[in-house]
Amino acid sequence: MLLHLRKVLSEQELAQARRWLREGPWIDGRSTAGALAVHAKHNWQLKQDSEASRQLQALILQAVERHAEFFAATLPKKIFNPLFNRYGGEANTYGAHVDGAVMHSRSTGQRVRSDVSCTVFLCDPQDYEGGELVIEDTYGSQRVKLPAGDAVIYPGTSVHAVTPVTRGERLASFFWVESMVRSDEQRRLLYDLDRHLSQLRAVAGTQEAVVGLTGTYHNLLRMWADT
Repeated sequence: MLLHLRKVLSEQELAQARRWLREGPWIDGRSTAGALAVHAKHNWQLKQDSEASRQLQALILQAVERHAEFFAATLPKKIFNPLFNRYGGEANTYGAHVDGAVMHSRSTGQRVRSDVSCTVFLCDPQDYEGGELVIEDTYGSQRVKLPAGDAVIYPGTSVHAVTPVTRGERLASFFWVESMVRSDEQRRLLYDLDRHLSQLRAVAGTQEAVVGLTGTYHNLLRMWADT
C-alpha cells in the first residue's frame, strides 16, 4: 500500500527541524549503505549520534505517533529511529534499490524488520527541482514529491529511487516500520475497513451494524496481529 499522509509535521515543527538540520554534522551517505546500495547512493546523511539527530528523531517519532492515519495504515510494532538525508550539488541522487529486510541501527543497536518504508518531506517542492521519490508498485512507477510536513508510506519490498536534484536542496527524514501485521495485503484490508468504519460512525453512530463491523475489524486484527 502506497499512501500519502498529510500534515504529519506542523509549521512550528518544520521550522524547528530546519534549524537542527542546519547544525549538522553531515556525512557521506555512502558510509551507511550496504554492499549493493553503496554504488547507487549519492547523498548526505545526518550523523546518527549527533545532538541534532537525537532531537530530530524525537520530533519525528512524536509526530507520527499522534497521527491517527499513520497508526491505522502501519499498525506499528517497532519504528526504526528516524534518519535524515540531504540531496543537492554533486551528492544529489539515489539509484534504484531495495531496502534491507532487517535494518540495524548503529546508534541504538535496534533491529527492525522493514515491512513499511516512510519518507517525511522537510522542504517544499518549489525549493528544489528534481528529487522525486520514484516507487515501483503493481500499477507502475509512482513519482512522489510532497509538501513539507507530509509523508509517504509504501511497502519495504518496493524498488525505489530518488531522481537527481538539479536545483536547491532536498531534505527529508526516512525510517522503517515493523508492523504488528506482516502482510501488506492484510494491512490494506484492515486500513480500508477502519477508514470506512470511521465514515459510517460519523453518520450512523453506534447502530448495531456499526458495532458488528467494528467487532469484525478487531477480530481480524486479533487473528493477524503479532505483538
